[in-house]
Amino acid sequence: MFVRTIYATGDPEKIGTAVDGVTGEGRKMLAQQPGFRGVGVFTDRAIGKLVMGSWWDSEKARQDSDEQLRQLRAAIFEPFAATLLIANYEAVAVHRLRQPEAGRAALRLSRVEFDPADADLFAETFTATVQHRLELLPGLVASSLFLDRARGRGIVNAIFEDRAALAASRSAHAAVRHEGAAKAHVSVYALEEFDVVLAELRLD
Repeated sequence: MFVRTIYATGDPEKIGTAVDGVTGEGRKMLAQQPGFRGVGVFTDRAIGKLVMGSWWDSEKARQDSDEQLRQLRAAIFEPFAATLLIANYEAVAVHRLRQPEAGRAALRLSRVEFDPADADLFAETFTATVQHRLELLPGLVASSLFLDRARGRGIVNAIFEDRAALAASRSAHAAVRHEGAAKAHVSVYALEEFDVVLAELRLD
């Protein structure tokens, strides 16, 4: 599958407007696009960050939907977002132990960079070892790896059942992250945590 992510920052007092737009009209329009497989919405309301990811069954479906949704996206995010970054990835690994509960689950997101020549090594290391070790963390409900092979950028997502499980996992997750990064020849350059507003994905 393929993913388009949106990373928006802005006034915390206005983030609710963006969330309502994304989960309302935005979600409805996404579902009408050919090749749509799901959407995730994640927030840090305290400082004003919103991350959104939409899932597609092909690069073409992702590209075509971007053209269809561009105007609506601007309208939804404009009142809140002071900055807006859009990026495209290949979802090379996706695993769900169970469905994350919206409004309760929490996401830890690791941004990494690597030599594009090591993209396959990174994907293989994640699927062969890192993903299994993540599954052993108490409270983990889902994990995934997104890659931009050409630019040498990636995102590792780990969703936990609630904030308590997220907090309790920090030390053990750090060990997994450190060992995995060394084996895969990647560098972690950002680490963030978000509340899960919406996490829908059709894997069939």
